[in-house]
Amino acid sequence: MSNEPRHFDLIAIGGGSGGLSVAERAARYGARCAVVESRRLGGTCVNVGCVPKKVMWYGASLAHALKDAPGYGFSVGETAFDWAELKAKRDAYVSGINGWYVTYLDDSDVALIRGQAHLVDARTIEVDGVRYTANHIVLATGGEPVIPEIEGADLGITSDGFFELEHLPDRVAVIGSGYIAVELAGLLNALGTEVSLYLRGEHVLRRFDSLLREHLTEAMLDAGVSVFPRARIESLQRDDDGRLSLHCVDGRISGGFETVLWAVGRHPAVAGLGLEALGVIQDEEGHVVVDAYQNTNVAGVYAIGDITGRVELTPVAIAAGRRLGDRLFGGQPERRLDYENIATVVFTHPPIGTVGLTEDEAREVHGDAVKVYQTSFTSMYYAMTDHAVKTAMKLVTVGAREKVIGCHIIGPGADEMLQGFAVAIRMGATKHDLDDTVAIHPTSAEELVTMR
Repeated sequence: MSNEPRHFDLIAIGGGSGGLSVAERAARYGARCAVVESRRLGGTCVNVGCVPKKVMWYGASLAHALKDAPGYGFSVGETAFDWAELKAKRDAYVSGINGWYVTYLDDSDVALIRGQAHLVDARTIEVDGVRYTANHIVLATGGEPVIPEIEGADLGITSDGFFELEHLPDRVAVIGSGYIAVELAGLLNALGTEVSLYLRGEHVLRRFDSLLREHLTEAMLDAGVSVFPRARIESLQRDDDGRLSLHCVDGRISGGFETVLWAVGRHPAVAGLGLEALGVIQDEEGHVVVDAYQNTNVAGVYAIGDITGRVELTPVAIAAGRRLGDRLFGGQPERRLDYENIATVVFTHPPIGTVGLTEDEAREVHGDAVKVYQTSFTSMYYAMTDHAVKTAMKLVTVGAREKVIGCHIIGPGADEMLQGFAVAIRMGATKHDLDDTVAIHPTSAEELVTMR
């Protein structure tokens, strides 16, 4: 072990979106910074999350387009899908991003320390026997998929394992009801897998607006996904034929699966960090507790991103990291991230876009002052095709001025149309402001400014 600590102004533990962003922003102000990472740079998003998932979503969307093509006069003929080819290209793309981040850190004058970091005290970390000190230490280690503690759970895979699959499985059980579960179930189904989705409760996406839950469930069922609510699984077993079977507490058994995919949540990646010895406060699920400025209870130690459990989205980690850098080194003592009205998209088929309060949340806060506008329709695209996918939209408003406090969209293009409306809502747009905006025709988005 070296007895000579190497000193930095800021060390970020974790080379994902949050850690990279806070270090780069701080370095921009002249701070001497380092990022510690034991695995590939980019974190969950780049390696086993948003980026490779979106590539697969694009592939699944093309599968839908091929089915729609005859409606527009194209003779497509017999088609085939090569999972291995798409995986190879996807992995090469991700690898390129990993390499770009190395250059990004070098160009930003941020040191990259390879290895697993352990907190020694509020100013010191140890990585592979070498100690480093810093005035500010940022915890940004992200999260990891949860594997349930039931018999045979290790026979299944998580979302991480999904990206390691070498071929398209013919029959898959997806366990979970959150965004990861419905995204992977939808894209696997589109690419040709027989998919069964098992929910512990009644609904998918339970924290989302009811309109989104109901329309997504309908769309998934119409697309051929089998959905099983109230499925409490007690064990996973490998049968004599090599296939996997699910055993539920009520006696139900479902078998014949090539792959079982656990999508039952994520937990913070805090193992080995040494939080307990330092006295860093964590919640019941292990997330690091922070205040509005990303401070932990230990002075000089901060946390950003999924490790905090606050809106676990890549752009949120980036924004929180950059604002923390501004505050610590940019002379902006009040700079912080506002966690309200953060827009998000779920890349299901069809996609979902949502920002602000759900109708239920709004009524709980504002009661009878809430007024809701909603619509459901089929976009013009499907006038030529053999099957149709519905679009649904809801605006949640409050008060006499009908300030828009929630916008919820499901349907083709929802992922791309939401960003602008999120800006409007953040700026305090009212229903009148939307009504007073000239529509773009013919589009699905125009419904949001013509809704009655």
